[in-house]
Amino acid sequence: MCVLLLTMKGTIVIFRLPPKTEHKILNKFCQRLYGQNTSSWGGKYRYRRKGILDEIPHRKLLKGVVLLLPKDLERLLSYLEEFNALVYVRKVQLEYEDLTHMEIPLQ
Repeated sequence: MCVLLLTMKGTIVIFRLPPKTEHKILNKFCQRLYGQNTSSWGGKYRYRRKGILDEIPHRKLLKGVVLLLPKDLERLLSYLEEFNALVYVRKVQLEYEDLTHMEIPLQ
């Protein structure tokens, strides 16, 4: 029996904003990074404001922990730099489950 292991190089980014960051800034950071579902006219109209991660194939593992492809790393890092976030970056092997969650086509 032959088992095919699909792996791909990826990047894990671990980040947090500086301690005592104002809530106003935290909210702005999260809305621009993750996007936001919103409504108007008392819920009559619903829409989604897209965030940076809506445009990047990624997998959010925990608060402040994101898996993504190396080609998208620079875009995320430049955003995190705007908010003076403390960032750790490591190369990882993405597994089949990660690739399917990120909707990356498998060949």
